[in-house]
Amino acid sequence: MKSIREIYKIGKGPSSSHTMGPERAARLFKGKHPDADGFRVILYGSLSKTGVGHGTDRVLREVLSPLPTEIVCSDEVLPPPAHPNTMDFIAVKGGQEMDRLRVESVGGGDIRIPGQADTEAEEVYVEHSFAEIADFCKWRYIQTLSDYVELNEGSEIWDFLMEVWKVMKSAIDEGLSKTGVLPGGLNVQRKAKFLYEQKPKADEPALREFQMIAAYAYAVAEQNADNGTVVTAPTCGACGVVPAVLKYAQVTKGFTDEQICRGLATAGIIGNLTKTNASISGAECGCQAEIGTACSMAAAALAELYQQNLDQVEYAAEVAMEHHLGLTCDPVCGLVQIPCIERNAVAAVRAMNACNLSYFLTGSRNISYDMVCRAMRETGINLDHRFRETSEGGLAKLYNRRRTQK
Repeated sequence: MKSIREIYKIGKGPSSSHTMGPERAARLFKGKHPDADGFRVILYGSLSKTGVGHGTDRVLREVLSPLPTEIVCSDEVLPPPAHPNTMDFIAVKGGQEMDRLRVESVGGGDIRIPGQADTEAEEVYVEHSFAEIADFCKWRYIQTLSDYVELNEGSEIWDFLMEVWKVMKSAIDEGLSKTGVLPGGLNVQRKAKFLYEQKPKADEPALREFQMIAAYAYAVAEQNADNGTVVTAPTCGACGVVPAVLKYAQVTKGFTDEQICRGLATAGIIGNLTKTNASISGAECGCQAEIGTACSMAAAALAELYQQNLDQVEYAAEVAMEHHLGLTCDPVCGLVQIPCIERNAVAAVRAMNACNLSYFLTGSRNISYDMVCRAMRETGINLDHRFRETSEGGLAKLYNRRRTQK
């Protein structure tokens, strides 16, 4: 597996697959053709169907400027094994095509060029499953996944994770301070500040816990929807879950930033395992791949912070993913707003519940994280294509801008 640095990427929202990935691809292609007169980019699959709502056309024109760039949203269905997020870059000179490159945006801001070896990042971890990691840790008397991360990544990983945590906290603070309408035409009001500042009618600790976690998740997800700076965890669309639960844990339990980074390290391993053995792409496996993975990452991070053992950490991650199986990706109007923002809050609370279950029921589980990962991938690839980030099914089909049912 690659470094957990590949899970946590700092950048602008609203979509790691639709904006971060295409941005990296465009910079790569532009750098190879400094003498081009212009560019043409053909978008396929999910990029074609939801690219405008996700800002794909905008980011491509920004990167390829000042040269003229034509964006084509193609209806052509590419045969397997093409990824649903596929695009063709064409360089033009003197009115003639001088070069063409196919690139796939595979989730979390990563790109892949079919037929070429992945040279963007080297392999850091020998183990490729939770079972292998657990066996290695037991053999080496390693008690926590965060120690396992440090062993493989080196002590410099903590500076990286500290920067990640700073950006996450900044996204929460900024999101809680803002009001107004999010861009895109759906007239979605920012709710994080309102949610956080409400006074519950009853002095109920459980209600206040939910309020804080949900407000933190809303804050980050709304920043993402507003093209703000966020951290993929593992994607932009699911970027509010991990920061929300870690912020709540820090505020209520007094964890230091250094301890929070330990949680981020553990979460990163869970994200890495899911990315390696299943998918973190909504276009490939539905929202279970994004929000389900984020929930597993957050649950595992909390288990680490609460000093649960490796078996409990795995249990927390497994429970979190298991109950997101089959979750569709159906963003209304192709925007990362409905149901995406609210879904971050629900998943953050579910991560807390998964961690609590792992504490009480340790030793009683029947399903491994590796098993639930395989189930998620099988479920995802068999989902009807309309429910994999195309905005052609589910809520996206039934909702219209006038809020009337079709």
